[in-house]
Amino acid sequence: MTAKKRRRHTPDQIIRKLAEGHKQLAAGKELDEVCRHLEIAESTWHRWLAQYGGIKASDAKRLKELELENARLKKLVANQALDIDMLREVAEGNFRPRTANAAPSRCCATGSGSPNAEPVGWSGCTARRSGSIRHR
Repeated sequence: MTAKKRRRHTPDQIIRKLAEGHKQLAAGKELDEVCRHLEIAESTWHRWLAQYGGIKASDAKRLKELELENARLKKLVANQALDIDMLREVAEGNFRPRTANAAPSRCCATGSGSPNAEPVGWSGCTARRSGSIRHR
C-alpha cells in the first residue's frame, strides 16, 4: 500500500467537499465510499463536519482570519506579560540609576551590563571578589 501525500485544504475546498459528500450520502452511498471518493479519512470527515458543518464559504474564510488574528494577539499578550514581569523584577531589585557624572563601577566597566564580563586588560574585578558589590 502506498502512502498518501498529506494535503492541506483551504476552508473553501473543505466546504465544497462536505457539500459533495452530503449529496452522495443523501443518494444512498455509505460514508466509507464517500470518503474514498473525496480522498479523505473518515476521521477527517468527522473533524471537518464538527468544525465547518453548516457554515458558508465566506464564514469559513472569516473564521480562519479570526483564528490567525487571535494567534497574533495571544503572542502580543505573552510578550507584554514578559515585559511586565521584567519591569517588576527590576523594580524589586537593587536597581540604582547612574547619574551623569558618576563613573561606572569597576565590575561593570565594560558597559555590557553583565557582572561576568571583564574589561579588556583586566584580569578580574576586585570588587566582586571582596564581596563589596553584589550582583543578581
